[in-house]
Amino acid sequence: MKRFLLLLLALAAFCPAAAPLAAQVPSDSTASQESALAARADEIVQLINGEIEPEAVFTEGFLAQVPAAQFKAISQQLTSQFGRALAVESLDPPTGTQAAIAIRMERAVARGSIAIDPAAGNRVTGLLFRSFDPVDDSKAKIEAEISALPGTVSVWMGPLDGGAPAISVAPDRALALGSTFKLYVLATLAEQIAEGKRQWSDVVALDSRSFPSGQMQNWPQGAPVTLHTLASLMISISDNTATDQLIKVLGRDTVLDLLRRTGHSDPALDSPFLMTREMFLLKGGDPARLEAYRSGDDAKRRAILDSMTDERPATDLIERAFLSGPKAIDVEWLASGEDLARLLRHMRRTADPEAFRIMAINPSATPAIREKWAYVGFKGGSEPGVLNFTWLLTDKAGRDHALVMTWNNPDAPVDQTAFELLGQRLLALSGG
Repeated sequence: MKRFLLLLLALAAFCPAAAPLAAQVPSDSTASQESALAARADEIVQLINGEIEPEAVFTEGFLAQVPAAQFKAISQQLTSQFGRALAVESLDPPTGTQAAIAIRMERAVARGSIAIDPAAGNRVTGLLFRSFDPVDDSKAKIEAEISALPGTVSVWMGPLDGGAPAISVAPDRALALGSTFKLYVLATLAEQIAEGKRQWSDVVALDSRSFPSGQMQNWPQGAPVTLHTLASLMISISDNTATDQLIKVLGRDTVLDLLRRTGHSDPALDSPFLMTREMFLLKGGDPARLEAYRSGDDAKRRAILDSMTDERPATDLIERAFLSGPKAIDVEWLASGEDLARLLRHMRRTADPEAFRIMAINPSATPAIREKWAYVGFKGGSEPGVLNFTWLLTDKAGRDHALVMTWNNPDAPVDQTAFELLGQRLLALSGG
């Protein structure tokens, strides 16, 4: 239920802490900044390959924000996706304390920025990789890596006008989506606005409250909010309270009706259409109730949801239910890659155009990828054992495409960084 940010390596804050004795680059006045920056850049290559320790290269301020263990884990993901780091391809400018950096890897060129702190032994105080440009990569290689992931995966990428898909891995397999289900809520609202039944500026009193992710669970009850604000927070930061408020305004059966009309392959999987609060209460509450819901028919499920109306458990109790790994990942919202492609196709025909501007607030794509497309919209979703990334893309000729990636594993958490890197590689290989 988290919002997604493209996080490859984090930029740490400047911190002029004293450098430990392990520093590899001297900081005396005879060492030029040019050689210091170049030497640290070369060490980033070794760091990515796991040949030296982060503590020998980064400032204490950097490591406070990106601990050594986290850096090593990210580096392992990068090398598993793109191969070993080979060499620094460029530093621009080559002098001073900061520069744009490009590192050649076996299957990509990593591009970003690097900064060093002369007061801390010329250690690296900032490192951010913004893009990975594929070299000798292919959809066939990515598809093979996707198919080798543990658990169950579905991926569909292709044009929405019916052309042949560029990649297709079990596209008809219905899987748990996490917060990507919120696209069905957005589609319902945007359709009603296009029909003149509502306006983005309509104001409602906030009288729903769910659990994070989001911010609105902390807003005053009764606060006046527009439908546009609710939709924007629901999509851009995956606000669960905003989502439940919109479902309450629209009606769960209205959203379910749109799901049917978009051509969903098995609408019964999503009936009744859950609010986020209900999903959390089912998984964080009485295990017997959860099992009754899983095995019940539609009428039984609706009765269980009605019985939970007045429950107000503490947030930490709900969060604790998800700490032990995947839990009943069939009790949420399910769709196949083809279902979501049909939803996006339906939205292009029926939704008010503002919906697509809302989807583009958080596009989860690097600047280099965004340059390839005339439009990039995104929604992602997750919970333990569940990941989905869904992009709506328009090429420079005006043709719409989609990339829908879903990964479920009921037995173990799934790796968001690894899966997102696969998606970024697909996006980088495509474009119009």
